[in-house]
Amino acid sequence: MRKTVDSTQRDAEIIDSIDRAILAELQADGRLSNVDLAERVHLSPSACLRRVKALEDAGVIAQYVALVNARAVGRHGTSYTIINLESTQPARLDAFEQAVRDQPEILDCFYVAGSNDYLVRFVYRDAEDLERFHAEVLPRLPGVVRSNSMLVLRTVKKTTALSL
Repeated sequence: MRKTVDSTQRDAEIIDSIDRAILAELQADGRLSNVDLAERVHLSPSACLRRVKALEDAGVIAQYVALVNARAVGRHGTSYTIINLESTQPARLDAFEQAVRDQPEILDCFYVAGSNDYLVRFVYRDAEDLERFHAEVLPRLPGVVRSNSMLVLRTVKKTTALSL
């Protein structure tokens, strides 16, 4: 990975083809050993390890995780909920966002542009669990005046891999 000066912005990270290959392999299988990864990207293990470390240090590789199959652990439904707040004053946004961070059931929360304020994702076991979320969790979030949920019927595509 090299650094270069962008004439319109601050220094930007430039990821070369070898870094892209490393990232593609790790996105497909984060448990690859360094030796296997090095072989797949045609580097020596020591050179590969140096590049992976540089990608980690630069924040390009943010973390390593195990992705859990929600259905395999009894979470059969996914809800995306649009949320509108009574006010978008900074203190109100901060309070809402902190409450969301403290709510382990909310998997994702995005502050969005347009006529709505936030989009959250929740996975649920059954209709009762979804109802509980709507009756007990959403109304307790600070400043919520309206919510509208969309329930996923079928997942057409889902990936965590970024196209590089």
